Amino acid sequence: MPAHHRPVVLLDLDGTLSESAPGITASAAHAYRTLGLPVPDPATLLGFVGPPLADSLRAHGVPEHLVADALTAYRAHYDAGALRATRAYPGVLDALRTLRAAGCTLLVATSKPQVRADPVCAYLGVDALVDGVFGAPPDDVPSTKADVVAAALASVPGHGPAVMVGDRVHDVVGAHANGVPCVGVTWGYAQPGELADADVRVSAPGALATAVLALLAAAGRT
Repeated sequence: MPAHHRPVVLLDLDGTLSESAPGITASAAHAYRTLGLPVPDPATLLGFVGPPLADSLRAHGVPEHLVADALTAYRAHYDAGALRATRAYPGVLDALRTLRAAGCTLLVATSKPQVRADPVCAYLGVDALVDGVFGAPPDDVPSTKADVVAAALASVPGHGPAVMVGDRVHDVVGAHANGVPCVGVTWGYAQPGELADADVRVSAPGALATAVLALLAAAGRT
């Protein structure tokens, strides 16, 4: 099948492909301690996995004039080693291999900045199984998940039907903003009810490829 006609699977990274909470939450806690601010409780820190980091900092007690400093402290800690405190969820890479064998174009679409999405995907071995990695721009450039999804889709003009796979509500919103259905995976970091608007929900990586291919087939008929 020509590349420009192939179905496209857009893949969130943190909480979908990778179990990345240990490094992210440790780096967020480090940022608060560096600024002398109270460190949020573990449940709140877990909510930092997935959404744009600056949004989470603003939502959880970091004054606007300190957001840039908090980001700097977070990045320093993350880049120093916390980046590698992650692993691919068991069975996820097998699902990617199945989707590739079925003729899908696979694109990572993550709110993680591009400069960190690339090394994380390389560390996990995801980069060898996908056709592209699309992350957020630098922190000083406004970006939403919908923007990242749009950029990924624009890289494959004339593509076939597309599906987003993610674990948080912003994945669902970003997909729907681009007219793309979303598979919500429940092994990630969503709160109860957060994936209510996902088109399909999947509870195990072993069922992911089948669910994605079914949704692609349905999207292709509409």
